[in-house]
Amino acid sequence: MSLLRILATAILPVVAIATAGFALGRSKGTDPDALNTITVYVLAPALVVHSLATSSLAGSTIVDVVLVVVLFTAAMIALAESVARSTGHSEPLLGAFVLATAFPNTGNYGIPLADFAFGATGRSTAVLVTALQGVMLYTVGIYIAARGGKESPLADMRRVFGVPLVYAVVVALAARWLGVVPPADSTLMQTLELLGNASIPVMLLILGLQLSDVDGDGDVRPIGTASAMRLLVAPLLAIAAVLAVGVGDATVSRVLVVLLATPTGVTTIILVGAFSQDIEGLSAEEFISATVFLTTVASIATVTALIAVLQSGLLI
Repeated sequence: MSLLRILATAILPVVAIATAGFALGRSKGTDPDALNTITVYVLAPALVVHSLATSSLAGSTIVDVVLVVVLFTAAMIALAESVARSTGHSEPLLGAFVLATAFPNTGNYGIPLADFAFGATGRSTAVLVTALQGVMLYTVGIYIAARGGKESPLADMRRVFGVPLVYAVVVALAARWLGVVPPADSTLMQTLELLGNASIPVMLLILGLQLSDVDGDGDVRPIGTASAMRLLVAPLLAIAAVLAVGVGDATVSRVLVVLLATPTGVTTIILVGAFSQDIEGLSAEEFISATVFLTTVASIATVTALIAVLQSGLLI
């Protein structure tokens, strides 16, 4: 598939809808909180349950996905820690640097992208990865964000139990294992499919609204370094993780690499804002906000090229 076709069929729909949200945020000052609440508690869980319950992913493939995501995240955190410390960063900027490089936007960027680029298999893989990322963000992510703060982050890790996606994954996989998934034409499954399909454009509108409120000012050097690691180094580590685990499904392997090479996750801004302390100069929140914006814009080129290379079969 040519670069232009990938850009037109997979990237431009994502960019167009997110741009509409961005324009709405800038022109009307629309608050994304209400949409985000609806997505987190209704639309996204429905998407997860329907996608995983009806997915053709084998149980062994699901295990492979979990192993790849955990291995990749551990490797990125270790590498980011090493790079940040070697360049003289200290907390809380150190924690923000690690979050910006280790946690991609597999949700409101990755799920629509995987759906447009890889179809049903891409969507199923993306929702599973997003649920895993949610667990890690609200455990490991909170710990990293709060290391430079005044209070212990351990008590806040219980937030993972309030992430609906976690329970949606459990319900969907349990239904598959027990063989009690309702027929595709049943009222329940059609309702879940309708809600799940609605989540795709809504996620992108939320992404645009969130980006419209991002301040792009700050020291260019750490932002550039973190962005390069997120968009250029992360795909290489993702490929290494996929090969190390030995994922048997080629499409799932490619989806995983693309998902783990997406821009910095917007949720990292929330974590840094909630748990990091203020410092003089470039604050952790300013740094991570600028990195989210830069990586999202630059990913139009990097993700398009990555999909082209992966679909050519040269790497996986």
